[in-house]
Amino acid sequence: MPRPSLPSVALVGRTNVGKSTLFNRLVEHSQALVSTVAGTTRDRKIGDCLWRGRVIQIIDTGGLDIGQETEIEKQVIRQAELAMHQADIILFVVDLREGPLPQDIELARELRKTHKPIIVVGNKAEKLSHRTAASSPEWRLAGHASPVPTSAATGAGVGDLLDQIYDELKRLKKEPAEITQIQACRISVIGKPNVGKSSLLNSILGEERFITSPIAHTTREPNDILVEIGDKSYVLVDTAGLRKNAKVKKTGGLEAAGVERTKRVLRHTDVVLFVLDASAPIGTQERVLAGFLQESHVGIIIVANKWDLVPGKTTQSMNQFKEYIEGSMPFLRWAPVLFVSAKTGQRVHNLFEMVDQIQRRRFTQIPETELDKFWRAAVRKHLPSKGKGPKPPTMLGFTQIDVAPPTFQLFIKAKRLDVLHPSYLRFLENRLREQFDLEGTPVVLNIRGLTSV
Repeated sequence: MPRPSLPSVALVGRTNVGKSTLFNRLVEHSQALVSTVAGTTRDRKIGDCLWRGRVIQIIDTGGLDIGQETEIEKQVIRQAELAMHQADIILFVVDLREGPLPQDIELARELRKTHKPIIVVGNKAEKLSHRTAASSPEWRLAGHASPVPTSAATGAGVGDLLDQIYDELKRLKKEPAEITQIQACRISVIGKPNVGKSSLLNSILGEERFITSPIAHTTREPNDILVEIGDKSYVLVDTAGLRKNAKVKKTGGLEAAGVERTKRVLRHTDVVLFVLDASAPIGTQERVLAGFLQESHVGIIIVANKWDLVPGKTTQSMNQFKEYIEGSMPFLRWAPVLFVSAKTGQRVHNLFEMVDQIQRRRFTQIPETELDKFWRAAVRKHLPSKGKGPKPPTMLGFTQIDVAPPTFQLFIKAKRLDVLHPSYLRFLENRLREQFDLEGTPVVLNIRGLTSV
């Protein structure tokens, strides 16, 4: 059932216009079954959509084909009617590639009877000709406004659509929920044995006098703890148990069971506290763990524990140790470093403020207009580097396709992706971090080659 506290938006339209693909794009994961078989979606599906740091609910419905008489099709229509009744806004999805069909025109007339705000969404607008067609008079169905051209498959135009939805909700005085109201942030404490993970957890729990309780009805490791600080909730997950094998393997000596357990934990983690022993050198195990963390796409804080045991510290010691970490694990140089002592409690209280900052950055959603300015300025500053091929590729566009972590797609004119040198993606990532404050969160960059535009 939809949550009454969240504004809701219903997707309606005839079969095979891409409603489920758009639903998956809006809720940012593949929740709805996508198929070319008409009528695949029958029941309503509900998911949360995050935009501008706030959340609304999206309701997917089955295809509304006027005139269908089977019992199942009647149930589909009934479910869609319920969704429209509950929704604050209705998205009427049409297929711009096919042009308006009689079913679209009839459905447009029926939707006017709901007296709800209607936004017509022109889906499958991958080509310029399709986007241009959206402004054609033939698409002013039953007096509705022209469709908003989008491509649920590529994400093009979805940001503009969400902007229009949120502006309409503001007009309706419907307030989306803040992200902190949705769920507790899951924090995993990871590190090799004897770096002080358990001591750090005990210091957190003992010093702040947190309210703790077991988490019911969830699949979890045995030592998950719910802590509440003010009006915010966190789940602390200890990942003790990583041990060296008797026979050192290529994985760096970590036992297979411990590695798999850590991977499972990371799949349900928002931010990792990667604990190092600041009084000991960084070794193979730390580098292996750092590699797992890089691949997991979670937020990371490097916690340099046992700072009280480091002898002869000066005002430059922290900077020198940061440089040492970057040299040992250069692929995590975007992660902030916090120097603590679990034994004395030194700076432990700063952890949750850093976690909150990184969690917000993980959900950074950059407006399309800003991204467009960003990549054009980046190209002017540094032209694309040539990879395998006679010349560098032509840059066509740059868009954000996901959050947690922020994920971007670079469009180039090429048949093969290796014509762009990998170093250019690192350049773009560094520029993104500089301009949009993305410290502590991974940034994922994908490439898509287009041969015609």
